[in-house]
Amino acid sequence: MTSIRRERGEPGTDLSRALWRKSTYSGGNGSCVEIADLGTATAVRDSKDRTGPKLVFAADEWRSFVDTIKAGKHSL
Repeated sequence: MTSIRRERGEPGTDLSRALWRKSTYSGGNGSCVEIADLGTATAVRDSKDRTGPKLVFAADEWRSFVDTIKAGKHSL
């Protein structure tokens, strides 16, 4: 079985110098994501699979997502 890994989001985004971080709210149970602030975008990856695929969101899309979480609009 072949595994296909693709980057999703803004094409051509260079993540080689990205500074990844986990939330301080991360429980350490292995179910975490890491984010990297790229200025005009935010990249997201699985903390258990750092070489795996990443998602890249425009800064305004990421801010909107975070705001809806803080407002309790998602049952997480």
